[in-house]
Amino acid sequence: MMVCAEPGAQLITYALGSCIAVVVYDPAVRLGGLLHFQLPESKGFEQQSRDNPYKFGDAGIPAMMERMYEAGAERNRLVVGIFGGASMLHDESVFQIGVRNARTSKKMLWQGALFLKHEDIGGTSNRTVSLDIDTGHIRMKKDGQFVEF
Repeated sequence: MMVCAEPGAQLITYALGSCIAVVVYDPAVRLGGLLHFQLPESKGFEQQSRDNPYKFGDAGIPAMMERMYEAGAERNRLVVGIFGGASMLHDESVFQIGVRNARTSKKMLWQGALFLKHEDIGGTSNRTVSLDIDTGHIRMKKDGQFVEF
């Protein structure tokens, strides 16, 4: 997880499979945040969650948003996107980590009164996602193709 307002900076996360990237940007103060989390819920992983809340969607999203607000972001200006949540295993009928990660993302954002503007989740492809701090442009690479948001 990173929150950044440094001119010229880019926040990037690579090879999202079932993981989720939550990208948040406040254009008024050119402040961005990017969280790459692995698991939907911290329940049963309390010690790991205390050590690294950003590993879990239910702990990481609120923690990142707290850092964003402390750095000067305002909820009503935020542009929010989620990416990832793919099914990377041949038989995910039991765990469905990608699906559960996507659901947790939406639930936590809704609880924080944050609304999605950009979304590319599901499928079977990994993704690389970047956020340009100067412009707020989000760039995603999936299946060898680049998409800009």
